[in-house]
Amino acid sequence: MTDLSVAEAPVSEGLVIAIDGPAGSGKSSVAKRVASRLGYGYLDTGAAYRALAWHVLERGADTSDASAVLDATGDFDFAISTNPEDTWVRVGSVDVATAIREPRVSDAVSGVARVPAIRESVTNLFRTIIAGAAPQGIVVEGRDITTIVAPDASVRLLLTAAPEVRAARRSAELTGVEAAVVADALHRRDASDSGVVDFLTAAPGVEVVDSTDLGIEQTVDAVLDIVSRARGERTRGLTP
Repeated sequence: MTDLSVAEAPVSEGLVIAIDGPAGSGKSSVAKRVASRLGYGYLDTGAAYRALAWHVLERGADTSDASAVLDATGDFDFAISTNPEDTWVRVGSVDVATAIREPRVSDAVSGVARVPAIRESVTNLFRTIIAGAAPQGIVVEGRDITTIVAPDASVRLLLTAAPEVRAARRSAELTGVEAAVVADALHRRDASDSGVVDFLTAAPGVEVVDSTDLGIEQTVDAVLDIVSRARGERTRGLTP
C-alpha cells in the first residue's frame, strides 16, 4: 500500500457529501444513487478495508494478527473506481468487488480496521481521492467519514435504520442466509467496529436520516433535499 501518511491532501473544490452508517443502513445503495443523480463521483471507503482483508486472507494470514496485516500492505496494489455507473475494486489485476462481500471477508475486516497505522494510511488515501475528484464533487460513504476522513464536508449525514430492518435488508442481499444469522452477524460487527469508531451516534453538525420506514428512493430524495439546502446556503455565503 502506498504510504500517504506524510502527504497533506489539498482541499477538493467540489461539494463533498459525507455519509456514515452501520451495515444494512442502505448507505452504499443510497450514496451511489445520490452520486448518479447529481453527476458526482462516488467513493466506497469500506471497500478498501475489505480489499485489504481479502488480500491478507489470500496470503493465508489472519487479520487478528496486526503484524500480518501490516506485512500484507507491502504488496497490496489497490485501485478503486469513483464512477457510480461503473464501480470496481481491484487488487493487482484482480477485480475483487464481489469477493470482498463474501462472509469470510466480512468476518475478517474488523481486524484490519483496528490497526492504527492502516487507518492512518487509508484515511490519507481517501483524502487524496476526494481531493482529486471531479470539480462538481463526490459522495463518500463509510463509518468515519463525517468525523475523521472529511469532517469539513459540505454535507455530513448519518444514515441509520432499526436493527431488525438492517438485518432484513442484508439478509435479502445474501441468498440462502437466514435473517437470524445475519442479525447476529450484524450485531457482532457493530459491537466490534464501534470499539474503533462511533458510527451509531451522530457527531455535532451531522444530520440524521432514519430510513427505517423509507424505501431506497425515498431515502435518496431525503438526502438530496439536504444537499439542495446545503447548496443554497453555500451559494448565499459566496454572494457579496
